[in-house]
Order: sequence, then C-alpha cells, then structure tokens
Amino acid sequence: MEIRLLQVSDLELLLQVENGLFDNPIDPAQACAFLDSPLHHIALAFAEGQAVAFASGSVLLHPDKPPSMFVNEVGTREGHRRKGYGAAVLHALIDHARAIGCKGIWLGTEPENAPALALYRSLGGEERPIAGFGWDGAFGPD
Repeated sequence: MEIRLLQVSDLELLLQVENGLFDNPIDPAQACAFLDSPLHHIALAFAEGQAVAFASGSVLLHPDKPPSMFVNEVGTREGHRRKGYGAAVLHALIDHARAIGCKGIWLGTEPENAPALALYRSLGGEERPIAGFGWDGAFGPD
C-alpha cells in the first residue's frame, strides 16, 4: 500500500483516478481549485497502481483560536473495504493536520453508517452526538 498526500503538482494523478472511488466523476476545475488551496488536503491510498481509498479535509481558520481540520470525506473503493485502506488514509490526514498546526480534527457521519462508525471508533476518536443542519442541498438528495 502506498499513501500519498497530494500537492498541486499531483493534479494529473488525481484526474486519472477511475470512477467509483469518489461520489461523482472528478471535475477538473474543482480538482485544480482544491489542490491549489493551502486549506484543502487529500490523502490517497494506492494498491497495485490503482487509487483505492482517500480522505480529504479542510483547514478551518478562526479569529480566536488555532486552526482546526474538518475531515470532509473518507472513501474506499468497493472490493478494497475492510483491508485497512480507509484507516491508513485517515491516519495520514490526521498526522498531516497535526504537522501543519491544526489543534482540533473532527468529522461527522450519519448514525446509521455502521462501517464508518466502526472505522472511526477503531481509531480511538472521542465520540459525541451532534445535531446537523444544512441548507441548499447540503445533505444531498433525499
């Protein structure tokens, strides 16, 4: 397994990721903007040259405290689940967040998402129930 934290110079690598890992096909303009921003970070896991898992996060800046990181998404390609890839990319992203000075790293998932809950619990994070609110389709189609 190879884990890579992508940089802006890795745009072509990201654009070559086959459909099925992310929710949607990769949009070149969005991928470029994501990698070009110092506030957005992504770790990819590769197996036999194919991207099989990712974790992405965004640094949140605050006027009154150190930066934190919100983990946007963690995904593993079907057929590669339950083999440690998701844990590996999430570990890499958390380690990177700490290395760049983030003082809080957090994420959210749906209470019925048993695989995600199992992964996050296995990594020893503090679990708290929170309420989520969204606008303009933030939670996707119903």
